[in-house]
Amino acid sequence: MTRTLYLLSSAAPPVFDVARVIEDAQARGWDVCLGLTPTAAHWLAEGTDGLAALTGHPVRSRYKQPADPDVWPVADAILVAPATFNTVNAWALGLTDRFVVGVAAEAIGKGTPLAVMPCVNAAFVRHPQFEQSIAVLRSAGVRVLYGEDGFTPDPPGQGGMEPYPWTRALDAVDDLARADF
Repeated sequence: MTRTLYLLSSAAPPVFDVARVIEDAQARGWDVCLGLTPTAAHWLAEGTDGLAALTGHPVRSRYKQPADPDVWPVADAILVAPATFNTVNAWALGLTDRFVVGVAAEAIGKGTPLAVMPCVNAAFVRHPQFEQSIAVLRSAGVRVLYGEDGFTPDPPGQGGMEPYPWTRALDAVDDLARADF
């Protein structure tokens, strides 16, 4: 039985590895649907046709028209990664003007298993809203992969000191999906 994973990605450097991550998820038995924030879609614009071919689904970065049919199957799990400071805070605050945040926010209410792995530098982490947002998402049942359990922030301007732990993120959604079945 194929499981459907929504991979919802923000504009942070690890988004450039998304094709490899999709292939890794597919090797684990996931049917992957890719959603991007507007800036991530801009960054990957030259490759979105290839990403759509890889997944077999349209890459989405905008809401559909109300009368349009859904083009993705229903998600069995959702991974929001990389999740920028903006994405984490907008999601926790329920600010759903962006497709990726809206899908993630609605999934909380639907009871869809969710994991998020931030990708922020240490300066953003010092903003008081960030820790509040992480706490809100955890209290809503989202598996937050941050700190020892996932992503550890780098100093500003020194991103990429440690590779983004994509494998840990995929392990988390595998665990969530097993618990949900």
